[in-house]
Amino acid sequence: MTAIKKRAWLTVLSIIACVALAGLVLLAVYLELQAPVPPVEGSPAETTTQATTLPPPPENVFNPEDFIYDEQGYLTCTAGPYERGIDVSAYQGKINWKKVADSGVTFAIIRVAGRGYGESGNLYDDKRAQENYAGARKAGLKVGAYFFSQAITPEEAVEEAEYLLEKTKDWTLEMPLVYDWEYISEEARTANIDQQTLTDCMIAFCERIKQAGKEPMLYFNPNQAKRLFHIEQVTDYDFWLAMYTDWMTYPYKFHMWQYTNQGTVPGINGNVDINLLFYYE
Repeated sequence: MTAIKKRAWLTVLSIIACVALAGLVLLAVYLELQAPVPPVEGSPAETTTQATTLPPPPENVFNPEDFIYDEQGYLTCTAGPYERGIDVSAYQGKINWKKVADSGVTFAIIRVAGRGYGESGNLYDDKRAQENYAGARKAGLKVGAYFFSQAITPEEAVEEAEYLLEKTKDWTLEMPLVYDWEYISEEARTANIDQQTLTDCMIAFCERIKQAGKEPMLYFNPNQAKRLFHIEQVTDYDFWLAMYTDWMTYPYKFHMWQYTNQGTVPGINGNVDINLLFYYE
């Protein structure tokens, strides 16, 4: 074989090799696009429910530099009026509410009840709810309440709202009644709930609370808002954001911010959630 023919064959083989390599690359890209999206740790897989076309919530008005810590170690807001509060459950044990109030805390959101995350999904009471309510009221704090939800249908969410309303029917409430749905694990009854169903549960709970003449609120974290429900469908209700950072980068408007679950407050043994409540014009 002459040198010219050898070069020609080498050129042809090179072209074939390049074409084959390009084909493999395209096949790999195609297969990757077809693969299911893996879930974030601690949350269920993305649903295939098509996203709504409703507009998103209004934008967050705060900047990271609007928040600084004071001499007591509490986060403060320099951009407008706010109040500091806590949310509590039986996990906090016996609370000295006078010391809590004397520390500058002005409100408390009290867990009243919840639903188990096992298969039966039984409702249960927080054993210190009434005690916490009485102590907070005596100390002069404003009070709200929350239900820890594991609902998997709107009907269950309505049941939870009615249970919360019944348990707080004799309470004086200046703060909202809150729907606190949280992802537990792959073994929990809520593990495979899809985005639209969870959104429908949130709406069903809030509408039942409104029907009773009370103020509803939705508690969630940024991951939930991004992956687990359609936030643009629930903008009729106030948001309580759980985001454990020293600054605020969440894109949407919220009414209350739980900025830590490792807070320390006089009168409470151990850690407690601390919140900032904001007032908008």
